[in-house]
Amino acid sequence: MSIIHKDIAAIREDYSKFHLEEKDVAANPIEQFQCWFDQSVRSQVMEPNAMVLSTIGEGHFPSSRVVLLKDIKSNGFSFFTNYDSRKGRAIANCDRVSLLFFWPELQRQVRIEGRAEKLPAEDSDEYFASRPKASQLGALASPQSSIIDDRNFLQTRVDSLENKYALNDEVPRPAYWGGYLVKPVRMEFWQGRSSRLHDRVEYVNRGGDWEIHRLAP
Repeated sequence: MSIIHKDIAAIREDYSKFHLEEKDVAANPIEQFQCWFDQSVRSQVMEPNAMVLSTIGEGHFPSSRVVLLKDIKSNGFSFFTNYDSRKGRAIANCDRVSLLFFWPELQRQVRIEGRAEKLPAEDSDEYFASRPKASQLGALASPQSSIIDDRNFLQTRVDSLENKYALNDEVPRPAYWGGYLVKPVRMEFWQGRSSRLHDRVEYVNRGGDWEIHRLAP
């Protein structure tokens, strides 16, 4: 027996800010994403680079979490994490992933399906070096996704690392931490419209060429 909370069921938002037509989008979906992303930044969307990363994990169950986009490249989207984390292990086992951006202030979302691969070590070194020192030490201290006894475990490791690198301006990137590039094979741009008749424009990669389709809402 399910219980439906009436207040939740009654929540509705009618979307009417923008529209999306196939004739108006870029021929390349990454260029179209760059356009929308720039608009989200100008519109002061809260954390416009926040994205839901979904992987295929143990037992073939999907697993999702929010991570931060760090770069838009000509061939994909990059983020950084601990390679030994749950998502890192999942990607090592199955490189098929999805990304989801939701910008409610603009009534937009972007869905991306693709394959993830590790970035070159020099790219990971460059980004790690640009992080605040506290974040660098946190990456070294945390055995991400592992079971730990309590928060004191982390604090003890951080304190030890702070002492170790107190006189060092540079903290070396650990081998278990670095970046991934998600190369898309399918991207969908969703624009909220009135009466739930939303605009959905899909790009599908066919042998290196992008086909553009309108999808029914």
